[in-house]
Amino acid sequence: MVKFLVRRTLLMAATMLAMSITVFIMLEFSPGSVATKVLGPYSTQEQRNLWLEANGYFRPPHVRYLSWLGNVLQGDFGESVRFKVPVAQVLWPRLGNTAILGATVMALVIPLSLGLGVLAGMKEGSLLDRSISTASILTTSVPEFASAVMMAAVFVFWLGWLPGTSTMIDGFSLKELILPVSVLVIYDFGYVSRMTRASMVEVMTSAYIRTAVLKGLPYRQVILRHALRNALIAPFTVIMLQINWLLSGVIVVEFYFAYKGFGGLLVEAILNQDIFLIEACALVALLLSVGTKNIADIGYVYLNPRIRFS
Repeated sequence: MVKFLVRRTLLMAATMLAMSITVFIMLEFSPGSVATKVLGPYSTQEQRNLWLEANGYFRPPHVRYLSWLGNVLQGDFGESVRFKVPVAQVLWPRLGNTAILGATVMALVIPLSLGLGVLAGMKEGSLLDRSISTASILTTSVPEFASAVMMAAVFVFWLGWLPGTSTMIDGFSLKELILPVSVLVIYDFGYVSRMTRASMVEVMTSAYIRTAVLKGLPYRQVILRHALRNALIAPFTVIMLQINWLLSGVIVVEFYFAYKGFGGLLVEAILNQDIFLIEACALVALLLSVGTKNIADIGYVYLNPRIRFS
């Protein structure tokens, strides 16, 4: 098991190193392009050359990459072109806001989807199973931007119960968090519940469950101690990978509801060609993606003894 953890850690480090090289080549390899984005399209060539020389862009590419990577590892992503402050001062608070949104969504999605998926899987083919499956398919088939528009039309313009934006100007507001969270939960819970249902159906038809039932064990004990534990192995992996989806899903939701999070920040950076902010957002997204994938793999090994001892 220790060897597996070491291999996964080294693979994660190698993946992040390769991705950092890709980001550097795409955004930093051409010094002239960097200077134009920082100083603006109306700057003169002389101004750009002075800026490039002052910031060490005339050095060999490999030297610039190592210097850039060293600064990134220290949390120095440069200065934001749009906000005129160090990127870290903008990035971390926005990332924290998205963490609040994502944690709230997952706190609702996990019990809701697992509960409905287990209920549907226990009674395959029943009216309850068909109702849950139909609701899951319908909610998952509607993209976030469509459900955001529909929910805003109902709860903001028609009923007037909720605010249409989530800017949090006057501080944290639970009321302003309701619509963004609802949109993400409605879209996400159906997918996880369907995966849980499929896993539960497979477990319920396995030989050891039939044996436990025939031996006269209480049905509740069979479900909780035998079926449920094995049925939740696959959904665990899916839930961990859903964190990556949240990062892309919140871009639409945060921009629509004007929520000051990571997704909205990434959109602002792209629209304003804020190169250093784009680099920081890309690296954070890559780190989160690779990290959750590794956590999912490690968790799967711990939960599945057949893999652990193979």
